[in-house]
Amino acid sequence: MADKTISKARGDDSSPLAISLDNINKTFGSVRANKDVCLSVVQGTIHGIVGENGAGKSTLVSILYGFYSADSGTVAISGEPVRLRSAADAIAAGIGMVHQHFMLVPNFTVLENIILGHEVGSDLKAGARQAEASLKGITERYGLSVDLQAVVQDLPVGLQQRVEILKALYRGARILILDEPTGVLTPQETEQLFDILGTLKAQGVTILLITHKLKEIMAVTDFVSVMRSGEMVDHLQTAQTNPQQLAQMMVGRPVLLDVGYQAAQAGQAMLNAEHLTVTETSGVTSLSDVSFSVHQGEILGIAGVSGNGQSELLEVLAGIRKITSGTVQIGDRKITAEQPASPSEVKGLGLAHVPEDRHAMGLILPFTAAESAVLGYEYADMMGGRSPILSPAVMAAHCKTLMSSYDVRPAEPSLKSNLFSGGNQQKIVLARELSSQPDILLVGQPTRGVDIGAIEFIHKQLFAMRDKGCAVILVSVELDEIMSLSDRVMVMNEGKSMGIVRKADTDIQEIGLMMAGVTAASPRQQKAR
Repeated sequence: MADKTISKARGDDSSPLAISLDNINKTFGSVRANKDVCLSVVQGTIHGIVGENGAGKSTLVSILYGFYSADSGTVAISGEPVRLRSAADAIAAGIGMVHQHFMLVPNFTVLENIILGHEVGSDLKAGARQAEASLKGITERYGLSVDLQAVVQDLPVGLQQRVEILKALYRGARILILDEPTGVLTPQETEQLFDILGTLKAQGVTILLITHKLKEIMAVTDFVSVMRSGEMVDHLQTAQTNPQQLAQMMVGRPVLLDVGYQAAQAGQAMLNAEHLTVTETSGVTSLSDVSFSVHQGEILGIAGVSGNGQSELLEVLAGIRKITSGTVQIGDRKITAEQPASPSEVKGLGLAHVPEDRHAMGLILPFTAAESAVLGYEYADMMGGRSPILSPAVMAAHCKTLMSSYDVRPAEPSLKSNLFSGGNQQKIVLARELSSQPDILLVGQPTRGVDIGAIEFIHKQLFAMRDKGCAVILVSVELDEIMSLSDRVMVMNEGKSMGIVRKADTDIQEIGLMMAGVTAASPRQQKAR
């Protein structure tokens, strides 16, 4: 089926296949992760695979890269059947993989990382010289310029990813698998990656792109395959489809990709931060002189590549992390290094917090959904005020109401929190925090690991909170999400604010430059602050 669909889409029945997967099955316990999956990838093309979380994408490419062995089915590379029992087998078959989280040794040089585990001969110096000569030819051929003597930890993220691609090509890869390759890149780095992929394709390299970003699928792929519930739904020529069709096939129903931004009617300032600085015990400054305010009825987006101070900022505002210097003003309460506020006190000031990591900070996974739904609100009026004993029946009824309002599936309060999917776990956390009717809402990575259907729902809820007068601070590494939801955007780089701009006055290119640390204090940034 896959071969026929793709051949018809190309109009060329004789196109050679780089990859052919036939009736792949893989089961983990009672979960059938892949069900009779067929996939054909034409040589020298960029082929995307999309699907919701749990659709089976990662399992499929893990089989292709030798991490897992299929229970049944066959794999052929360039028309030859192969058995891929390890990553070494995959590499020997000409397959390379660039993981979402890079597999590099930070304090090694680029050259050392590339040849690690692939050294030539017993004379390491001579082998390194030989590898360097070979790599110069590869970098020139594919336009992958990088300083081979640079220490990896000193390189920006985009260049680190380039090192991973070089490493795969050096080991002979003619098929390259990229798993969510733009998750940690700025828009400019993403464009550079796409240019590189175009060059690789022109040189005959076959690229398999796993991503949840439909805009990127449309921009860079030749073909796209859609998976749902472990099965392959369809194979399409990218030029003959669109994001709405792909989203509907992924979810099984129509999905509203853009929930419809309308300008906010902002009111008074609800939170003011002035000159916030946080210095860790190690001496590293994670926040440096950050100032901003957020108002009633607006969403202030905090943009930046992960690890640039956004997490520390949320933890300071939530009372989890202490300030080294500066102030946070909420109502009449001024929070300082000398007068810190605990998370419970901050919550009492009308602030709710949806943490970035729902597993580490949002839920207690062995707890039931009913118990997770009241964490931090055990003594709220709806739970009986200051009663030392919580009623299981009251908790269950409260959780049932939240599950109904937030479409949590299955709607079973007695089910352990760890047995819900990632998207439904996120809905439980959101339901708990948003139902407290806060004046200020901190939201960290609201759609991380969340299916496209749940993303639509979550975005609608955030707009609803804003339109009720809540002041929302949104942290997300997804720049499209920041630009879709925010009324103003503050960009962070290396723990500093690079400026604040209004949504109507900026674009992704400007935000991307600010994320990379390139900015000037323009009049509109001053006005937006």
